[in-house]
Amino acid sequence: MKTLLIKNASHIVTMNDEEVELKDTSILCENGIIKWIGNHNDLTEKIDFTIDAQDLVVIPGLVNTHHHLFQNLTRVYPKAQNKPLFGWLTSLYPVWQNIIPSDIYISSLIGISEMVLTGCTTTSDHLYLFPNGSKLEDQIEASKLIGCRFHAARGFMSVGESKGGLPPDSLVEDEKAIIKDCQRVIENFNDEKQFSMLRVVLAPCSPFSVSQNLMKLTAEMARSYSVSLHTHLAENDEDIEYSKNHFEMRPGEYAESLNWLGDDVWHAHCVKLNDTEADLFAKSRTGIAHCPTSNMRLASGIAPVRNWIDKDVKVGLGVDGSSSNDSGHLLNEARQTLLLQRLKFGADKFSGREALKLATKGGAKVLNRNDIGEISVGKAADFAIYDLKQIDFSGTSSDPVAALVFCGPVKTKYTICNGKIISENGHMKNFDINTSLEKHALASIRLINN
Repeated sequence: MKTLLIKNASHIVTMNDEEVELKDTSILCENGIIKWIGNHNDLTEKIDFTIDAQDLVVIPGLVNTHHHLFQNLTRVYPKAQNKPLFGWLTSLYPVWQNIIPSDIYISSLIGISEMVLTGCTTTSDHLYLFPNGSKLEDQIEASKLIGCRFHAARGFMSVGESKGGLPPDSLVEDEKAIIKDCQRVIENFNDEKQFSMLRVVLAPCSPFSVSQNLMKLTAEMARSYSVSLHTHLAENDEDIEYSKNHFEMRPGEYAESLNWLGDDVWHAHCVKLNDTEADLFAKSRTGIAHCPTSNMRLASGIAPVRNWIDKDVKVGLGVDGSSSNDSGHLLNEARQTLLLQRLKFGADKFSGREALKLATKGGAKVLNRNDIGEISVGKAADFAIYDLKQIDFSGTSSDPVAALVFCGPVKTKYTICNGKIISENGHMKNFDINTSLEKHALASIRLINN
């Protein structure tokens, strides 16, 4: 039995249904699960480890719903810096086709660590290319070393340039081989149990890189194994035009025709969904991964998140790939969401707490999980803990919870997942981050200069 006590936290944001916030309260965790919340003086249990949380604010661990971890090897790539989505992709595909398995591992190790250091305890990653023998387990091993919860989305592309698709033929896979490997990774790695540390998702890259038949087959396979589905949808105007020209439908209609709507599905971006499509998402309980920084970087547009929430669409946040965001900080995505929604709808139309909810409980709902994203008895012991004494929070005593979104962004003092400290004061607990950064830098240089 392993017990952890977070003692006398100055502020606890529970994100429960009543949106309760607590002061000067303690949390007892046992075997990775929250056992009790209250006054620590009432405890009689033997405690294995205690964190004094005075002057600290505790929130549920952040939940990232969309990423492409391999892209942190090609941040700020000059040829792609000033291009929209399609031009950005075609500039980077020639570089990415030289990725090797060790690149997938080291980029995953660094990318997940970047998020953990800033408060993320659960992340999904959409890995849609597997050049030179790369496999999904190359990044699964990185997540295990770090100790975070991981939703490994087995992505793929099957329609290359020669068939009218966007990616080069060198990066697409044979459809029969894709189906076979999807079955392999589900059967070998997916853990559907509550408090799972690893789940597998089936994730064709996009409507412009995968055939209609494969999209349908993927949905059938996912439901036969009870795993989730994920892809990109309606990201920008080019995306909409492609859908109209090739399928004679808008993206939401196309997704419906493929059986790609439902509580087990979430789509990334959706910037250009119209009201009818948003209503369809709400009715079907289909989720959206909102990635504001990437949407701005690629000039895709400002997604109408306020409208989505008002329609009761499931919405979480994603950092997106680190070649279109160049950062992996989910609290920053919450801040950008806040600012953009105010710009679009008005200063009183989106609050800091709403943005924080998207980064925690909202993301949990999008990933179809009811065991994370909330600080309540019986939920997972996943926490992001921030020090209110750091300079970024100076002058915020009137509302330190809102400061998490309005100020910063900042790193955590502790990031805890499954009841275990996985980062502390800017250091990863389970491995030497500096040695890994050196390996990452060498991999990036080799890839860019190849």
